[in-house]
Amino acid sequence: MKGIALIVIILLVVVGFMGCKGYNGLVKEDEVVKNAWANVQSDYQRRNDLVGNLVNTVKGAAKFEQETLTKVIEARSKATSVNISADQLTPENMQQFQAAQGQVSSALSRLLAVVESYPELKANQNFLQLQGQLESIENEIRASRNTFNGAVNSYNTKVRSFPMNILGGMFGFKAKEPFKADPGAETAPKVEF
Repeated sequence: MKGIALIVIILLVVVGFMGCKGYNGLVKEDEVVKNAWANVQSDYQRRNDLVGNLVNTVKGAAKFEQETLTKVIEARSKATSVNISADQLTPENMQQFQAAQGQVSSALSRLLAVVESYPELKANQNFLQLQGQLESIENEIRASRNTFNGAVNSYNTKVRSFPMNILGGMFGFKAKEPFKADPGAETAPKVEF
């Protein structure tokens, strides 16, 4: 009888230890996702800060197209108003965040295309420096998004795998949404010469 009780106690201790280890592993993965998300947001914030400087530099150019500047300013304003915590990474929230950031990217692309018509801007040292910083930040955003998606993948794998799916469900751990390609990104653009 004592042998069976001892085996049951040992099994309970082992299961309890494994449960604690599994829970702590989920917490660690969740924190990695939160950190990666914070880095993504930081990079987007740096871009939004730079956009303000870029717009002010471009405003100085005589007769610059006001409509283009207005669209950039509006897109930047909308993007900075969409704040999502790492605990709210649902498909709907991620879609809203990506749409707002996509509008900034689109408006910036139009702005940089219009700048080609302004030789004094293309020769402006401040503008050239800001344009270089913008390219650098876009690369950092891509890298941060990739790191974030890797962290989400690792977390989601753990949260959805047995037996962690049971333990995670008991403690409120849910799968998180990664970044997805923008609609139409699967179609390669046609290049004609």
